[in-house]
Amino acid sequence: MSDGPHDITICPMQEQDLPEVLAIEDVSYPRPWSRTHFLDELASPYAFPLAAFDHDGRLVGYICPMLLLDEGHIYNVAVHPDCRGQGIGELLVKRVLGDCRLGGAEIVTLEVRTSNAAARSLYHRLGFTETGLRKRYYENGEDAILMEYRFDNEDRV
Repeated sequence: MSDGPHDITICPMQEQDLPEVLAIEDVSYPRPWSRTHFLDELASPYAFPLAAFDHDGRLVGYICPMLLLDEGHIYNVAVHPDCRGQGIGELLVKRVLGDCRLGGAEIVTLEVRTSNAAARSLYHRLGFTETGLRKRYYENGEDAILMEYRFDNEDRV
């Protein structure tokens, strides 16, 4: 296990990372993405999935964003259960915000479960605002909160 977020290296996800990614995905979501879904992300010209590794080289988290024209979107983010609460998710989201800013994005959007208080708190802390609600968005009927980060509020990142 990592001693903290300072021991984390973030780099582009590779196909050889998928066994570890899928293991985290399976324990993080009721309807996990398949290997094929991640392969599609790796092959997409707009997606730039990233993986986070601890000082021992263990994959401890990942994020799947895309950037199309001036809009970024975060589709999927997860951290290994043993490593949650150590700032890894924050590092991943900040990296995506920085990459999107450099890529010319004006906005980054995402959806988050209404019940995911930890993620919602993180996104608020980073400067995301709630902009709407998708009713019954998730497989269990739970609503999704729409959130966005606008780069005209640069002092937040």
